[in-house]
Formats: sequence, C-alpha cells, structure tokens
Amino acid sequence: MRTLWTFFIGVIFGTGIAFSGMANPAKVINFFDVAGTWDPSLAFVMGGAVVTAFIGYRLVWRRAAPIYEPTFDIPQKTTLDARLLTGAGIFGVGWGIAGFCPGGALPALGTLNTQVILFVLALIAGMLATRFVSSALARQQSPTSAAQ
Repeated sequence: MRTLWTFFIGVIFGTGIAFSGMANPAKVINFFDVAGTWDPSLAFVMGGAVVTAFIGYRLVWRRAAPIYEPTFDIPQKTTLDARLLTGAGIFGVGWGIAGFCPGGALPALGTLNTQVILFVLALIAGMLATRFVSSALARQQSPTSAAQ
C-alpha cells in the first residue's frame, strides 16, 4: 500500500510540474530573465506550493507520527554552514543556467529530450562527485581528529 501511495503522490507531483510549466526550461529561464523576457507566472506556482505546504504541515504536525513510520524524521542541524550555502548556490546557478530543477527535470525525462537527459546525467554525476568529495574529506579529517 505504501508503494501505491508513493506512486500516486509522484503522479500528482509530476502532473503539477508539467501543468505549471516547470518542465519547460524556456519558461523557467524566462522567469529568471528579469531584465528581458520576464515571465512572472512561476511566482504563482511557487506561491501555490508555499500555501499548500503551509496547510499540509499544519495538518501533519497534528498527528503523533507519520502514517508509515514510527516517528517524524526531523533534521537536527539548524545552522547555516559553508557546505549548505555552497550546495544551495550551485543548485540555484545550475537551475538558472539549465532551466531545470530536479523536480521539473525528472517528469520531463518522459519527453526523451536530449537536453533533459543530459541535465539528469549531469545531476547524477554531480551527486556522485559530491558523495566522493565528502567521503574523501571525511577520511582526510578522521586521522587528524583522532590524534587530538
């Protein structure tokens, strides 16, 4: 049943992304082109998402636990650090240059558009590179912290 709900939610999300135009890189790039062919319509998409999330979180937090998990998995880290800011910056620049965010690119894979496929491959490569660099840095710092 959990898989069925996950699939259903994914279909709703993908349909919303497609109808909103977020799977169309030209529309996304025009949203960022404030000095040129600016298209403010994605601001309404973002506003709708914020309102929906606000209401959804209010409803969910009334529950003692999620439906399919024993507890809520809430991140404990609340500080802004260089890793978070760098990742967010790279994400934003990549989104602005390519016109895709992962949420829009994954449903757009169904179009078999070469640009979409290349973006998703670059996204996966970036995720793997991040994992590799993070592991290397952790290994590098491990002996230093053990010696102190």
